[in-house]
Amino acid sequence: MGRENKAAWKANYFVKVVQLLDEYPKCFIVGCDNVGSRQMQSIRTSLRGLAVVLCGKNTMMRKAIRGHLENNGQLEKILPHIKGNVGFVFTKGDLGEVREKLTESKVRAPARAGAIAPLDVIIPAQNTGLGPEKTSFFQALSIPTKISKGTIEIINDVPILKPGDKVGASEATLLNMLNISPFSYGLAIQQVYDSGSIFSPDILDIKPEDLRAKFLAGVANLAAVSLQIGYPTIASAPHSIANGFKNLLALAATTDVEFEQATTIKEYIKDPSKFAAAAAAAAPVAAAESKKEEKKEEKKEESEEEDDDMGFGLFD
Repeated sequence: MGRENKAAWKANYFVKVVQLLDEYPKCFIVGCDNVGSRQMQSIRTSLRGLAVVLCGKNTMMRKAIRGHLENNGQLEKILPHIKGNVGFVFTKGDLGEVREKLTESKVRAPARAGAIAPLDVIIPAQNTGLGPEKTSFFQALSIPTKISKGTIEIINDVPILKPGDKVGASEATLLNMLNISPFSYGLAIQQVYDSGSIFSPDILDIKPEDLRAKFLAGVANLAAVSLQIGYPTIASAPHSIANGFKNLLALAATTDVEFEQATTIKEYIKDPSKFAAAAAAAAPVAAAESKKEEKKEEKKEESEEEDDDMGFGLFD
């Protein structure tokens, strides 16, 4: 009877995996290390209506996906990333919103002996409140201390763990005595799957402004190469026209050739004083603008001073 129930459970699990893969076009592949059942339940609750969390044995997840490759061959890209303690977070909504929810679900946790430190751990300079009998813990970890008013005081900030270090018994005991919980655990996003494409979660940090800047930089590079080799493209055509117009102006300035656009430059060449007149005309405008800005700044300072007085005199 037990075997039949287990077989039925596996069959239902495979059906559930296939249904989720068909229904949801996007998912996160997440690491589930150090995530307890209570925390997992709270994560599921926070994602209700937005995403679905699915965990299980890697062999079963791989088998379910391989059995569904005939219907969706793009799912094969997920298989290499199913290793370690991982799960799936399926969604139809915005990936950034789901990622934010997963980040918020992380909880602080104390350092345990044997755990691997995911980040730098620094003990800040402080009065620990511990008695002199605990000095041996600090000496074992080479932490400079002194006795102040009958308690141990840490003199300087001390880095005690680096990313990838294994937490020893002494480090774990000391951090717990100081009530320092340096780590935070939750579902860590490892890869993102979206409609047949799989990529790093760092891609989600790219904003439209970044894409626009990259595109414009590429267009500028294309235009520069096209101008250098003399091969016209859509990107280089405006620059070629502008350069050609400059050449025409230069030619008109040194010859008797005349056309409407070259009239102004010819007038300036014949009467250089017009340059000075144009500069003099532009100066008052710039001065007026600078005065306006100065007045605005003075008004702001006056309003700030009035706010600081709060309507009270010095001897009120």
